[in-house]
Amino acid sequence: MSTQLNAPVSRENIEALSQGRGEPGWLTDIRKEAAALAGTLEWPRPEKMRIDRWNLTAFGVDRHPELAGDLSQLPEEIRASLPQDAANLVVQRNSGAAYRNLAEEWKAKGVIFTDLETAVREHGDLVKKHLFSVVKADEDKLTALHAALWNGGVFVYVPKNVEVEVPLQAVLYLDDAEAAFAPHVLIVADANSRVSYVDRVLASGAGRSAVAVHHSVVEVVAGPGALVRFASIHHLPESVVDLSIRRATLANDARIEWIIGDLNNGNTLSVTKSDLQGNGSTSDSKLITVGTGSQNMSITTHAVHHGLSSESEMETRAVMRDSATAIINGVTKIEKGATKANGHQTERVLMLSPKARGDANPILLIDEDDVKADHAASVGRVNEEQLYYLMSRGIDREVAERLIIRGFLEPIVSEVPIEAVREELERMIEGKLNA
Repeated sequence: MSTQLNAPVSRENIEALSQGRGEPGWLTDIRKEAAALAGTLEWPRPEKMRIDRWNLTAFGVDRHPELAGDLSQLPEEIRASLPQDAANLVVQRNSGAAYRNLAEEWKAKGVIFTDLETAVREHGDLVKKHLFSVVKADEDKLTALHAALWNGGVFVYVPKNVEVEVPLQAVLYLDDAEAAFAPHVLIVADANSRVSYVDRVLASGAGRSAVAVHHSVVEVVAGPGALVRFASIHHLPESVVDLSIRRATLANDARIEWIIGDLNNGNTLSVTKSDLQGNGSTSDSKLITVGTGSQNMSITTHAVHHGLSSESEMETRAVMRDSATAIINGVTKIEKGATKANGHQTERVLMLSPKARGDANPILLIDEDDVKADHAASVGRVNEEQLYYLMSRGIDREVAERLIIRGFLEPIVSEVPIEAVREELERMIEGKLNA
């Protein structure tokens, strides 16, 4: 079914969309209620960035691909970015799943890894319990529209005490200039489970010229003692607006590790948030971005402490060139009663052009006395003494500058848990710096 989504979102339009996909009534109701809400809510208002001036309504046409039996049926360009082993992989093409596979070893242990639309049909009670439990549909216009329009996506469930020893991977790509592209990722890790998830969000072929909005939401539910490692690289073209909300809620002694590479060429809203509800819960967030051209980026990392002895680490590193603008916010919020909480954050911006703008805004909001919290922020140019040292060893200035930049980003790049993905991230960074 092809449903035009650029028109004003209506309950009738959404009902037709949901029924065309064969979705259960409870999900159709969520979509219709969210569509109604979208007309009453405002767009998010991030610090110092007017996203309401961006093109936010190019939702596209709902186009679901045929499910591929093997990777050879996918475009060659996309196959090149996929792992050689097709196991433990979900691929979304435009508005729906193009490939999905999970090794029998993990199926036998009760692990679920599939596209979210399939999970809705096959594991409805589990999905219904957690879908939009972390990111609410009524928060603002963006979350409401996403709740009404999401497509494809990924669902991960890891049962109690199960440790998934290999990373689960997803590739989500746009190759149709008119297609809707709005994945929703839902990860549920039960008590004392372990899982690593890695995805890449890309464009290829006709998708590189698409005038589109990629609006995505990630929800992570980490049960007591669970560990979730979440790594994501976004590399979308200049004409695509990327609006990405990532959020985790953590029970007692749970841990989330975020590793985010925002390497888009277009306007970007990126919000990564950990809600440390449980005692002893911990969050470690690492994010890199490279701003080029005239793109505008609002990058926010957020940790909210509710639990006793909860801990958060946040580190963001940005490289800015040309006339790009980045507003980089780090927010540590320690609620009343979160005694012994400990929050650290660092924002560092490296400027390569006098026309570029990079604002680092560390924010501490403390409502409890018996806590620790600190921040560090810096905005500066490439160190001339370091350049001089390298050039005195026979390295020309351009190469020396690239070495310094790579060293600046390496502490975060090195955290990507899969070597092939890490190498791809390095190529993307080089591509943006050399464009």
